[in-house]
Amino acid sequence: MSELTIPRGLDHLVLPVQSLEAARERLTTMGFTVAPDALHPFGTENACVFFVDDTYLEPLAIASREDCEAAAKTGNVFVARDQAFRFRNGAEGLSAIVVKTDDAEADHRRFVAEGFSGGPMLPFGRMFKMADGSEVIGGFNLAFAADLRAPDFFLFACERVNPLPADRGALARHENGALGLSTVVLGEENPSDFQYLLEEVFEQRAVEAHSFGLSLQSANVTVEVLTPAGLSGYFGLDTEDCGRGLKGRLIIVKVADIGVTERLLAAKGIAFSRRGARLVVPHEVGQGVPFVFEEVR
Repeated sequence: MSELTIPRGLDHLVLPVQSLEAARERLTTMGFTVAPDALHPFGTENACVFFVDDTYLEPLAIASREDCEAAAKTGNVFVARDQAFRFRNGAEGLSAIVVKTDDAEADHRRFVAEGFSGGPMLPFGRMFKMADGSEVIGGFNLAFAADLRAPDFFLFACERVNPLPADRGALARHENGALGLSTVVLGEENPSDFQYLLEEVFEQRAVEAHSFGLSLQSANVTVEVLTPAGLSGYFGLDTEDCGRGLKGRLIIVKVADIGVTERLLAAKGIAFSRRGARLVVPHEVGQGVPFVFEEVR
């Protein structure tokens, strides 16, 4: 990795959920616009939340357990990691960070060379339905990175072979004022144990260490890895079940006007708490992990 390399940008986050129906109901009530359901060719399905900053959330559910098991047996890393996550953690959570790439094959070779490969690459395509009802086929190449010490979390680079439209129109407009992703928060007792993995995937060596963990600035989103004390102090999270290994703990969404977001959450009956200038919405079924809203500065 060159010292002059521009850091990678975050593409999206994978949020295992109990069902797409539950995810759609919960996220819509929170003021998000949720895209139509989409089926993967290997048994999983999603209903994404797209943002104007070209990031998105991927609530992921099981459409066909038989197809998922068959795919995992043939070496599909995406499905195998999802199955392992659900076995150990239940149906809800934050299981993966995905970075943008123009060359997944080169990333795969780099991950292998540095000892961080999560397994063989995965090429696939799926149909994508736009807000106006039109359909396009999206093609993707995935290159996986992982650390055996973190069985509940992994990362991968996603190359959009047949890119979906960058401007997704109405799908990227949200009643709660959401504009995109600000920060992804992971938890681990000793965050520095996973510093090299994050540096390699994001191609970013400028990592800031502090008393509660570490912070890495990607091209578009901050990644924080916090100790249990940091998770509790900053966000009021219960950290009794932390254990060792990276775990996805929460996401921070940037909004245009925090007052608009607060009024919507209150009107919809969504429980939340204030921590400084932020609004913290605890996890409920269909949400994956807690969401935090903060106003763009």
